[in-house]
Amino acid sequence: MEQIINYFESINPVLAAFYATIFTWGLTALGASLVFLFKGMNRAVFDGMLGFTGGVMVAASFWSLLAPGIEMSPGEGFVKVIPAVVGFAMGALFLFGLDKVLPHLHVNFKESEKEGVKTPWHKTTLLVLAITLHNIPEGLAVGVLFGGVAAGFDGATIGGAVALAIGIGIQNFPEGFAVSMPIRRQGASKFKSFMYGQSSALVEPIAAVIGAWAVMTFQPILPYALAFAAGAMIFVVVEEVIPETQRDSYTDIATLGFIGGFIVMMTLDVGLS
Repeated sequence: MEQIINYFESINPVLAAFYATIFTWGLTALGASLVFLFKGMNRAVFDGMLGFTGGVMVAASFWSLLAPGIEMSPGEGFVKVIPAVVGFAMGALFLFGLDKVLPHLHVNFKESEKEGVKTPWHKTTLLVLAITLHNIPEGLAVGVLFGGVAAGFDGATIGGAVALAIGIGIQNFPEGFAVSMPIRRQGASKFKSFMYGQSSALVEPIAAVIGAWAVMTFQPILPYALAFAAGAMIFVVVEEVIPETQRDSYTDIATLGFIGGFIVMMTLDVGLS
């Protein structure tokens, strides 16, 4: 792990953000590839994985984004928390706006429950767009953190950025399967189902590069950008991930998965920062 951190310290931060999110995309593709091996997934396991995803995202929002953002903010008391408050609210509102505009359908939801503007798009496309919406703040968070390291801000570390990428990559694994399997059940070929599943995370490297570049170019925005990514991620957890785990009788398993995901991400961040 030390060699990985040293490598990321030695390269351009925008490139580092890109490589890190190629890794997170790769784990999404690996999860999607399970469609070649299995005909379905046990619902209890699936809900547990979704809960794990939520736990990782909530822990990352605090340990990797909000806490460093507050630490590097100027001032004392209420003044010090202003960038976090503003950025967090803007991130949540940004995802709120996308959620209302972008046509999508959450996993485990009926086609009649699709969200966003009305569209004749097929359910397959709507499922992919739902996970894509989920992945935008994740890629942005990784990029912003790498950009913060390059800008020399206290509280932003390569170890923390790598930990965030690892945590997001781990929770991306079940997401890939969560997209590819429903598409397969609709009659698509295994290969087509896999391609749809992995494509949902292609937005992460794009968002990461934009985030890293923006922070390096406009350094004062970093505390706001970190909180922005956190607000966007929390919105996704509350609006999408948690409701998806409450659609069946495995809510306790989903809750335990959430706790497990939080512990894993917290441990990674503290251990590697």
